[in-house]
Amino acid sequence: MIATVLLQAGGGLGVPQLIMFAAIAVVFYFFMIRPQMQKQKEQKKYVEELKKGDKIITTAGIHGRIFEVAETTFLIEVEGGTKIRFDKSAVSLDASKALNTPAATK
Repeated sequence: MIATVLLQAGGGLGVPQLIMFAAIAVVFYFFMIRPQMQKQKEQKKYVEELKKGDKIITTAGIHGRIFEVAETTFLIEVEGGTKIRFDKSAVSLDASKALNTPAATK
């Protein structure tokens, strides 16, 4: 059916063109889609493993320490003892890892 539509549309695509389209799709998958899926899995695993007392940075750039862990949220204690509740998806990265990066030590 698809081959018939392609043949009627423009006289047909040759085998080399179809192979090229397939190769582009494969390259796109391995360089764009797959790495993003792996990154999302790692982020989800990291957030699930967080516990009370861990230092974190939110996606908004707020630094704090986890004070309480709920099912879908964290209560984060920031400087001065202020506590703010954030959704678990708002956690960006581990503050101790962020402080040990080469860019942070310059």
